[in-house]
Amino acid sequence: MAALIKYSLVLALMVVMSCYKFEVCLGFNPKQLNMSALNRRSAHWSTAGATWYGSPDGAGSDGGSCGYGKLVSQSPFSSMITATSPSLYKSGKECGACYLVKCTKNKYCSGKAVRVVITDSCPGCVAGSAHFDLSGTSFGAMALPGQQDKLRNTGVLQIRYSRVACDYSGKRIAFHVDQGSNSNYFASVVEFEEGDGDLAAVELREASSKTWRAMQQSWGAVWKLDAGSQLHPPLSLRLTSKYSGQTLVAKNVIPDGWKPGATYRSLVNYNE
Repeated sequence: MAALIKYSLVLALMVVMSCYKFEVCLGFNPKQLNMSALNRRSAHWSTAGATWYGSPDGAGSDGGSCGYGKLVSQSPFSSMITATSPSLYKSGKECGACYLVKCTKNKYCSGKAVRVVITDSCPGCVAGSAHFDLSGTSFGAMALPGQQDKLRNTGVLQIRYSRVACDYSGKRIAFHVDQGSNSNYFASVVEFEEGDGDLAAVELREASSKTWRAMQQSWGAVWKLDAGSQLHPPLSLRLTSKYSGQTLVAKNVIPDGWKPGATYRSLVNYNE
């Protein structure tokens, strides 16, 4: 283990030196080491309460307060989602964050960890404590084979949870334009961010400008810009990851002639 850590530090130093020598860093940020594979293997586990909502084999609510809509029941979410207490939801700032959850203190528990994504809030959960209100599907996924219904009937369950990087298996970040958007106002749900899974900032740049304009988090995973004048597409969007600080640019991802309600897919994602 000591040798692996030493190797990782030497490798990081070589990358930093290369950035200075060649003046090309390709978005490298030393903070990214916080989400390294080494740290993910050494996951920190904490204790929380868990319940479930919606149908037994469903995706909780229809979309949830993060704004993902019907995506929650489709790949790559595939109903493996959760609502969380205010301490974990953080007014929507943690929408898209990924966690491993597992249960071991019930005879119907498998003890195996499953990955879930925050897509909803749990307003009835106690504000100061960690709680996962899981979809019926993700709650049942913690059970021994054939014991899903029995586990779901146990009531409040004690679980262990750990924050992990998101992995959407080659998906690119997508932008679902809010129905209320128009030529002077732009809002979008940001979908499928790998790595940290949540964002510190989103910025927009018009085709006719060199200036990045800061967008505001509207609610959940929706970011907005009230431009005050007509926007000139194509529009580029720049994302800053909350924990690593890494930035990505989806250049001209919103095309000329864009439509409210449409989804536009970029060519970029974290962890690539």
